[in-house]
Amino acid sequence: MLRAAILGRALIVVGAMQALLISGLGNLAAGYAHAPLTDEYSATCKRIAMSISPASQVFYPGSQEFNADIAHFANSSSDFPTCTVEPGTLRDVGLILQQISLARVPFAVKGGGHTTNPGFSSTPGVHISMSRFNDVVIREDSETVEIGAGLTWTDVYAYLIPKGINVVGGHLKGIGVAGFTLGGGYSWKTSQYGLTIDTVTEFELVTPNGEVKMVTEKDKELWFALRGGFNNYGIVTKFTLKSHKQTDVWGAILNFAEDLADVAQTTFAKFLAQQHDHKAAQLGEFVYSNDSASLDIFLVPPRFTEAKQVLFGISLFYDAPAPPEGLYDDLLSLPATSKSIFKGTFPGFISSQFLPTYNRSVQNHIHCSYVALHGAIMKAFVNETKFWGDMLSKYDKNVLVVYSLDPFEPGFLTHGGLSAYPPDRSLAVLPSSIYCGWTNNSADKYMADAMRRSAAFLVAVGIQDGQDLDKAAPYVNYALFGTPLEKMYGQHLGRLREIRKMYDPEDIMGLAGGWKF
Repeated sequence: MLRAAILGRALIVVGAMQALLISGLGNLAAGYAHAPLTDEYSATCKRIAMSISPASQVFYPGSQEFNADIAHFANSSSDFPTCTVEPGTLRDVGLILQQISLARVPFAVKGGGHTTNPGFSSTPGVHISMSRFNDVVIREDSETVEIGAGLTWTDVYAYLIPKGINVVGGHLKGIGVAGFTLGGGYSWKTSQYGLTIDTVTEFELVTPNGEVKMVTEKDKELWFALRGGFNNYGIVTKFTLKSHKQTDVWGAILNFAEDLADVAQTTFAKFLAQQHDHKAAQLGEFVYSNDSASLDIFLVPPRFTEAKQVLFGISLFYDAPAPPEGLYDDLLSLPATSKSIFKGTFPGFISSQFLPTYNRSVQNHIHCSYVALHGAIMKAFVNETKFWGDMLSKYDKNVLVVYSLDPFEPGFLTHGGLSAYPPDRSLAVLPSSIYCGWTNNSADKYMADAMRRSAAFLVAVGIQDGQDLDKAAPYVNYALFGTPLEKMYGQHLGRLREIRKMYDPEDIMGLAGGWKF
């Protein structure tokens, strides 16, 4: 039975539900409309095809390459462009931007395609797929790795790990290198090494005017802007990251149905408060789904789906073949609905960590501080998961709702220097998030609004609990479309806009999707 609501939740949710049903929210991305195909779009595609070298190629609807180029983790993130283009050289990237600039047509730049925000890496105009920038080069002399912008972290790990080398990258299967890195990059190794942007030593950038720049910390303005500033300054074609040695790793996945969840949540919170081993990482998840196929991934028995319960899941990672003796005893000794232990390669562990693929999905960030994981806060997450799971399942019976807690060691932001994101490295907040997956297009208009309401409520709960969240910046890679730039970038926004004017005075990159300065 749902616990008694905190902070007057019983009154708030009634008003929220009425507003949700009355508001008429429109499409999934408010204000995001498919511009009609025009002759100018087609003409631009033809001019691009005539200007680029044989190393690059333009594709049109109906081809397998076109379909692969526009594919995303969720179909709701895809649009239907006039053409796609796969640049194969730096010069061709510049020529493509030149033609787009002359025509002023909308375009998109897609790396791995894992964003859940509509229009961020999709367009009705010219769709640039970075898939041909797919090299991984190990530089043993500098202990770095060069990684092409068209790769996923799955590709990168598959190449590096057999050689005993790794980098700080994505923590789920299929995440793209480019967007993940340009937005910051939280990893299973963040407590050890910081964000992925904290390990970058060089960006290979094609600026909007076609100039190729190798951006390092010597380039003060661009170095600051690219680390968290996404595609506002041109197209990054390659990242050079610090590397480190990699052994086999250890992991575990524990899932608890409602009758076991209270003790598990208390034990998890106690574990986080007491352990300070930087090689240890963990993830807590509150999961609601009626879709047995999705819950099979969580190793949940059929009885779970019939009761519409909230599953509490814990993922554990240790960056060594085995954790120190006794580290996880309290958690592993809990009676779990399901339990699995992993011992093996890092890519093998990453493959065990993924969300079910849904036709449509969105994600939103919740910012909570390190004192968040105790009684009232945990109950609020349980209540929200149950409330919105029940609510949204009325519009799509197979909806998946996941609230995640991704804690790190308090000093994880000290590994890097001043960068576009986060705006304040002295305020370390854990990147909690809400994820919704569904299949019914008619449910689109309810999902994003529900997530905004839930995130706002959970932040209010944290503030009521005495946590300093007023200046906590939402994580830009998790933030839902429409999140104000001022909230994510804070006092850095003015500087980022000035740098954009320096390197993109004609606002060419403003024709592409994403967070725009």
